[in-house]
Amino acid sequence: MSNSNTGDAGEQRRQKDKRKLNELKNQILDSEKCRKCPDEEWADEKKTTCINKALEYLSFAEDNLSLVFSIISLLGAIITAIFLRVFIFYWDTPVVKANNRTVSIILLASILLSFLSIFLFLGRPVDTTCMLRQTLFGVIFSISVSCILAKTIVVCIAFKSTKPGSPWKKWVGRKLSNYVVFICSSVQVLICSIWLSVSPPYQEYDMSFHPGKIIIQCNEGSVIGFYSVLGYMGFLAAVSFLLAFMVRTLPDIFNEAKYITFSMLVFCSVWIAMIPAYLSTRGKYMVAVQIFAILASSAGFLSCIFFPKLIIILLKPELNTRQVLLKPNK
Repeated sequence: MSNSNTGDAGEQRRQKDKRKLNELKNQILDSEKCRKCPDEEWADEKKTTCINKALEYLSFAEDNLSLVFSIISLLGAIITAIFLRVFIFYWDTPVVKANNRTVSIILLASILLSFLSIFLFLGRPVDTTCMLRQTLFGVIFSISVSCILAKTIVVCIAFKSTKPGSPWKKWVGRKLSNYVVFICSSVQVLICSIWLSVSPPYQEYDMSFHPGKIIIQCNEGSVIGFYSVLGYMGFLAAVSFLLAFMVRTLPDIFNEAKYITFSMLVFCSVWIAMIPAYLSTRGKYMVAVQIFAILASSAGFLSCIFFPKLIIILLKPELNTRQVLLKPNK
């Protein structure tokens, strides 16, 4: 009788140990099923396996925005090249001479490069393109704004030098405008060089902002360097706008100031509106905001400063004479 009871007790212990073993196996299996996915993956809808997260950037192949920006950029570059060709062909005409032709050619070349620089912002970013897109953008636009500032200074000095005995006459000439462009552009080159040497932009994978997506974007590296580039460009634009605004009411012989005022008004409006939009977006939409600002401001320079001159050169050649230009209020 005692042997029977001892056998039953042993059998119960074996069954109990078996149940504990099964429970332990189930816990191990459950813990394996609920393991955390790597950062570059996330769980599928059934929560049974990990799948790769989608990569987000402004792609040539998958985004219609890239196609639109590419078409606008190429169209703007072609129009700018036409303007540049016309100015070179009519190099010795009074309209081209009166508008500081050397600075005008530099300005047109920088506008052409700004349109083409859009392609650095399209496609998957890498460390090289991240460094080039921001620094080249800053240098090219600083050259453009420096050219406009040089034009504005020349207009101011030209008006002041018309007064008898004016000391400003010795400053009239091409050298002053060339010095302004060189010095102002060199300061931006120095800022970009320091930025690249201290903390350059680099490729960054943002896996936390949007679940299920990996945002491939450019980190500015040094935020101070990035905003120093924008701040210096804004300073040049503000000085040019204020000078042009003060002399906008000069006689028509100096009406270049009116065109500069309009162009800088467009430029400042675009970039002031861009900054909050840029800071409030992420990923490819942040890049799209900057591309739009570059295209809009480049188009503003081209249309406000050069389009009126192109009309005179091509459609109204009777106005492209020295006698007409020397007559005020014409």
